[in-house]
Amino acid sequence: MSGREGGKKKPLKAPKKQNKDLDDEDMAFKQKQKDDAKAMDALKAKASGKGPLTGGGIKKSGKK
Repeated sequence: MSGREGGKKKPLKAPKKQNKDLDDEDMAFKQKQKDDAKAMDALKAKASGKGPLTGGGIKKSGKK
């Protein structure tokens, strides 16, 4: 083993992915996924604007 072979080896390059043809069903599914993601982001933004869910106040222990 010479000094040049030491260390981490580079991974082999993966072959380029082929562009596959999408039919109408796949396009509709992807569009639905995008719409669902946008709706979830909107709901998250709306929910994060509110305060904490708990009422807060003074915590009382069970001891007297």
